[in-house]
Amino acid sequence: MSATGQVRHWDTTTSAVVMARLGPPGDVRFFTPAEEATADALFNQLLDQHEEPRVPVVALVDARLARQDTDGWHYEGMPIDPEAWRRTLAGLDEDARMRCGCLLAEATWPQQARLLQSIQNLGPTPWRGMPATQVWSLWTRYACSAFYSHPWAWDEIGFAGPAYPRGYKNMGLNSVEPFEVRDAHPTDDPTRGKEGHR
Repeated sequence: MSATGQVRHWDTTTSAVVMARLGPPGDVRFFTPAEEATADALFNQLLDQHEEPRVPVVALVDARLARQDTDGWHYEGMPIDPEAWRRTLAGLDEDARMRCGCLLAEATWPQQARLLQSIQNLGPTPWRGMPATQVWSLWTRYACSAFYSHPWAWDEIGFAGPAYPRGYKNMGLNSVEPFEVRDAHPTDDPTRGKEGHR
């Protein structure tokens, strides 16, 4: 069942928040147009969003930064999040110019992937004056928080949406609600036995 299939069980505030995420993304207020393009390429790579429809991660992260809604902390070796975002996006474009001869958003998918992998491979070594592991943490924290706040991602992972105010009635290990789907074991192949599967 789709996460939004439970909308009748949500209170007005919950319903408004969730359904707004399915509407057109708001105007970008924090990122510049150049930063928006770079962030979009970054998030598509991190979340493996090759084609439409895509969860509008840039818009969700931008809205969060515009509201100054950070995690409330930052690593000692890193600037505060808004500054860290500006610095790291500029650094990505500088690296892309050196390696690919263009901005990150203009590079091919494989070029983008190799560039990002080279940064992740640095581990705690500095990248652009900041520990690469902490830069990677900044990017993935914001990317995953935005991605999994969206109902399309809920459907992908089998999350039925907010349980408030309905709540849960089947508490306990391996108990599921009537609207939930049991987890499949990673070795279960849903295509096994279907025609054409080898």
